[in-house]
Amino acid sequence: MDSVIVTGATRGIGLAIAERLAADGFHVIAVARRNSEALERAAANPVAGALTFAALDLADVGAIPAFARETRARLGPIYGLVNNAGVGTEGLLANMPDSEIEALIRLNTLSPIIMSKYVVRGMMAERRGRVVNISSIIASTGFNALSVYAATKASLVGFTRSLAREVGRIGVTVNAIAPGFIETQLTGGLDEAGRERVVARSALRRLAEPADVASMAAFLMGEGGRNITGAVMTVDAGSTA
Repeated sequence: MDSVIVTGATRGIGLAIAERLAADGFHVIAVARRNSEALERAAANPVAGALTFAALDLADVGAIPAFARETRARLGPIYGLVNNAGVGTEGLLANMPDSEIEALIRLNTLSPIIMSKYVVRGMMAERRGRVVNISSIIASTGFNALSVYAATKASLVGFTRSLAREVGRIGVTVNAIAPGFIETQLTGGLDEAGRERVVARSALRRLAEPADVASMAAFLMGEGGRNITGAVMTVDAGSTA
């Protein structure tokens, strides 16, 4: 059974991806600072694969190398990595504390780069593997009071395309998914009028859901994604169409 690491997998998009990949037959290692009731319920349900929790503070980048080594020693080669963990702290740049800027960049940019470095080393040895980075449509469209968040998500796009060229020759694919506003997640803080404005901007007149992003991750992780690399797959119900 191939193993896949999914970071930030205790809720929202990360949890949906973890559940879908486990249902597709992978052994999913769901990584986050702490477990959640939702993940515990998902892990308890019979699936084609397996779903287990691993505690790690992904902002502590110094702990990532040991985590990658220990996971490989315990489970064998890691086939897939989904870099999903991140925060979307809002704030005008002029007013945002430097500490918050640093925290955003550490978790949203530095952490997935370091995680990829140590997990992809094993993929290179096996000459096979899949990496999926979760970016955002805001990386290309921008959004008021999310300039630092947008910068971190844009950095993942450049990272994805460049790493795809580094490791493609040895059979490893690297892609990104750019979700738009997702039902029950980014829209949770919107009032009804705000939600309707977001919906009205989409070609399909609805919001995408975590399961839609999970389906794209499963596609890229599966046979259908074997000749796709360096791509950014948008899942936004046509908001950027």
